[in-house]
Amino acid sequence: MVVTPASDHAAPDHVAPDCAAPDPAAPDVSVPDPAASDLVRAARGLPVSRTPVWFMRQAGRSLPEYRALRAGTAMLEACQDPDLVTEITMQPVRRHGVDAAILFSDIVLPLVVAGLDVEIKPGVGPVVAAPVRSVADVDALPPLEPERLAFLQTAVRQLVGELGGTPLIGFAGAPFTLATYLIEGGPSKEHARTKAFMYAEPQAWARLLDRLAVSAATFLRAQIDAGAVAVQLFDSWAGVLSAADYAHRVLPHSRAVFDGLGDRNVPRIHFGVSTGELLPLIGDAGADVVGVDWRVPLDEAARRVGAGRSLQGNLDPAVLLADRATVDREVRRVVEEGRSARGHIFNLGHGVLPETDPGVLTHVADLVHELTAQ
Repeated sequence: MVVTPASDHAAPDHVAPDCAAPDPAAPDVSVPDPAASDLVRAARGLPVSRTPVWFMRQAGRSLPEYRALRAGTAMLEACQDPDLVTEITMQPVRRHGVDAAILFSDIVLPLVVAGLDVEIKPGVGPVVAAPVRSVADVDALPPLEPERLAFLQTAVRQLVGELGGTPLIGFAGAPFTLATYLIEGGPSKEHARTKAFMYAEPQAWARLLDRLAVSAATFLRAQIDAGAVAVQLFDSWAGVLSAADYAHRVLPHSRAVFDGLGDRNVPRIHFGVSTGELLPLIGDAGADVVGVDWRVPLDEAARRVGAGRSLQGNLDPAVLLADRATVDREVRRVVEEGRSARGHIFNLGHGVLPETDPGVLTHVADLVHELTAQ
């Protein structure tokens, strides 16, 4: 490689007016606006150039480059390192060509930043050292102070600079799901302690979810103000509730999270697992987009949710472990069923499984783009 000496390119004494240097204050029109991306447009029910694709848990366990980068670093430590957050969030965007990045973080991070003793144990999940079991425990919970989120805003700003026209989705855990971890002390299948507390201590329950809603809204506002152009609220375990319990004891607190965003005009995605019976209510919490797991076809989900909201989903993550013909058939089915919705963001019905071949994810993104290009 030959490097030409700088002196050979010395600036001329006179620069013609039509060759004047660009105004540094002028916007760079060459970079697309992520707020006008297909992801944001689909979320708002506007026409798109093609169906946007991203995958829940796309930045993580299935990528060898992620495992190499995370080696020796605890999950919650990685989530608070802006450089690690930036690189991990970018990895699937570079590899798969997806239409959105989602911030690498964890739903319990706001609790940890606020000062609670929570550890993510490998093979187990979040474990809370001092579970909430009484009114006094609720009142002792520390608030999440916005100034503690400087690391988060640094990471988001770095990502926005790296992503260019690709939108960044911020996220938080919903009050109910966070309450289950606090009350159970860790992951649970039955959530029996949680529901018993909800029934037996209605005032303490409401106070707990109020506090968690404020925390989640604080966490999301920090991400939006730093440049995230959409947000997703994960209510992973809401599906253990009846529709009546969800409507009266949970929905108002999820709505409080979205209301807590104020006039920040970003699409709001709301997702839970096993929530087929709750889909209309999840939308009523204030979502522009309702995430759907694989148990309900998208055309039926569109009927349940109504015409005023877009859908996200909903390929079964296990399909990605099947042969290529099966993967293609199921992707085509989801794309076709998604046409029933006001807008459709292609995704899985839950997170990417660790044993998934990353090449299959890339193929799925390419296939959806091919099938839906206008």
